[in-house]
Amino acid sequence: MNAYCPAVETHMQALYRSLSEKDRRRYAAVEAEKLGHGGVEYITKLFGCHRDTIRQGRADIERLPHDPAEGRIRKKGAVEVRLAARNRVSSRQLKKKFKRKRQDRPSKAVRSGPIWD
Repeated sequence: MNAYCPAVETHMQALYRSLSEKDRRRYAAVEAEKLGHGGVEYITKLFGCHRDTIRQGRADIERLPHDPAEGRIRKKGAVEVRLAARNRVSSRQLKKKFKRKRQDRPSKAVRSGPIWD
């Protein structure tokens, strides 16, 4: 299905990338609905999104104008910052754990048998 000419597709993709996550879902859902049969498949290929994204976008649109998340926009990278913070804590905990294990082990000088270099 080639619903739009390549120039229009390029503009649609540029607009899609410039939108917030919630607006991307809604825009993809509206475009898929405009196209009718086969629209979801066409839009998922055009925007590189999942069909569940379009399904969620349809649900978002049906809740309008009484959207409980109205005005809330997740900032790009917010998840990455949270994961990085969690990983720093985890790495600190791992370092402490390995430090304790090293202290429990006998030193190399106490080892019996020949040492080969």
